[in-house]
Amino acid sequence: MAAATGIVTFLFTDIEGSTRLWELAPDAMKGALGRHDAILRDAIETASGQVVKTTGDGMMAVFGSAAEAVRASLAAELALGAEPWTETGPLKVRIGLHCGQAEQRGGDFFGPTVNRTARIMAAGHGGQVLLSESACALVRDALPERASLVDLGEHRLKDIGRPEHLYQLAHPDLPAKFPPLI
Repeated sequence: MAAATGIVTFLFTDIEGSTRLWELAPDAMKGALGRHDAILRDAIETASGQVVKTTGDGMMAVFGSAAEAVRASLAAELALGAEPWTETGPLKVRIGLHCGQAEQRGGDFFGPTVNRTARIMAAGHGGQVLLSESACALVRDALPERASLVDLGEHRLKDIGRPEHLYQLAHPDLPAKFPPLI
């Protein structure tokens, strides 16, 4: 797949509590992380996304449309929830989505859109998918079946000057209640 250009949607993921899991069960985490990576990669690529890079216990991906990124997020969370995790217990992955332009260099992306996506992801909790206002606007009328968006209001993101209006992806098969955003 050729790298997306112009206005794109970024997807960032992170496993909640992974440092603790690595400390408690390092051998089990090796296998669990491999399974995590396979689940995310499959969800991303099936939805026409491109994995840009892994980030230790997470991924950065880019999509040509917000709808594709939401489909990938939903598929990933559902597959992670259905996986029969062993010693590690369920891996809880937070996901952040944001749309905009970014500079591409050497197969990677840079700039404020990328930084904002990472901060949106970091504001969430394991099992939670957060969308920016720009991602919400592009996907509102193209959500997967039975999916909806929950308005979480404006949130101040770490080191970002302008607050971001955030939305949570909701689906009957996903967790619905989370602590306040970080």
